[in-house]
Amino acid sequence: MYDVMIIGGGPAGITAGIYCARANLKTIIFERECIGGQIASTPSIQNFPGFISINGADFASNLYEQAVNLGVDIVIEEVLDIKPGKVKTIITDDGEYQAKTVIIATGAKHRLLNLPNEEKFIGKGISFCTSCDGAFFKGLDVAIVGGANTAVTNALYMSNLCRKVYLIYHGSKLRCEKALFDGLQEKENVEILYHSSVVEIKGEDELEEIVFEKDGERHNLKVQGMFLSIGMNAETSLVQNILPLSDKKYILSDDCTTAEQGIFVAGDCRNKNLRQLTTAVSDGAEAANFAIHYLENEAKLVGTI
Repeated sequence: MYDVMIIGGGPAGITAGIYCARANLKTIIFERECIGGQIASTPSIQNFPGFISINGADFASNLYEQAVNLGVDIVIEEVLDIKPGKVKTIITDDGEYQAKTVIIATGAKHRLLNLPNEEKFIGKGISFCTSCDGAFFKGLDVAIVGGANTAVTNALYMSNLCRKVYLIYHGSKLRCEKALFDGLQEKENVEILYHSSVVEIKGEDELEEIVFEKDGERHNLKVQGMFLSIGMNAETSLVQNILPLSDKKYILSDDCTTAEQGIFVAGDCRNKNLRQLTTAVSDGAEAANFAIHYLENEAKLVGTI
């Protein structure tokens, strides 16, 4: 029997584990792939307070060591089912666990183009976050894939850093706010490629060239970076029958609490405006704090019986 079970070993989940352990709660974290989540594959983190620059794998390793040193159990198992109730039960691909509280920190994944070699070049030319990785492409040529607000905002941001920015969109008209479009029109180093779709990615160890199709014809484009701005998919299928979700499948929560007593949420799987490393760890601390107070109140209720 654990006090807290945390699903997800990214920055939000590990932070929650650290706070719970420091409150002397018996805590376990479940991670199905690798500790650190998406951040572990980031070549360099330069927007997290306290570090001028740190490799994502090193940052993830530090998270792991800190949590384990505080007594948090971390297991590499995939959670298959959650059974809510006074005592929560989690069923994994390797066993069954119980706890008084659960923190959901399953994150979200960026949508991909589903092309050969795509995952190979993530972190080696293919990126998702311009504020995180944009500086690596200063003075170079990059492509932004997408046509909504995020893609146009990313194109504007990169236009101040790069020699040339190509905005590749399959539609005939960008789906962004007028102010963003007007700002884009003022940028001489931004070229919008309408009716275009990336169909091939080329390179040896790093991205060197992409092939896009426009009006039935293929064109080669030499770029050193490509930012995918085509949305994200929340990793919330596990709780779709337990917790209310937004129309985009994020867990509805204004403050890391949920509609289910004793179940809390942290990180990118939560419905919120900004998904960054800083907001993930903030969520982790807040969710842990709610879990701590929930257990304290439960203990007081038991003591009055």
